Amino acid sequence: MTDETHTQAVFAPIWFWIVGGIVLLWNLLGFMAFVAQMMMTEEALSTLPEAQQEIYRNIPVWVTFCFAIAVICGVLGSILLLLRVRLAVPVLILSLIGVLGQYGHMFFMTDTPSVMGAGAMVLPAVVVLIAIGLVPYSLVCKNRGYLK
Repeated sequence: MTDETHTQAVFAPIWFWIVGGIVLLWNLLGFMAFVAQMMMTEEALSTLPEAQQEIYRNIPVWVTFCFAIAVICGVLGSILLLLRVRLAVPVLILSLIGVLGQYGHMFFMTDTPSVMGAGAMVLPAVVVLIAIGLVPYSLVCKNRGYLK
């Protein structure tokens, strides 16, 4: 008789490891951006144009919390993917929720696009698309048995 509740993870192909490594590096860059923003001194802030200073000074606490959730869960979810742990899926979903909160505020509740210009919105759009893409990617990995 076989144990139906415990499935053994199958061999993960090379692309799984490549994508996982790239995703971890990407999320570590996001974490570094978060740390840099949190450690920005008043002196560094004063070097920015006045309109950008105003944006940084008026970031609500909940947006900073979303940013923290996005990057911490992004890094943790990436590590869990590489460790082939199923918990990566809900952790990456939490990261996506954080990303959507953070950038939803930026895109729709501030004048950041007009202050920074359309070109400055490209990276945030890429961040959102990657966060969205990681959820189905992790689900595919889980469904194919790459995650235990």
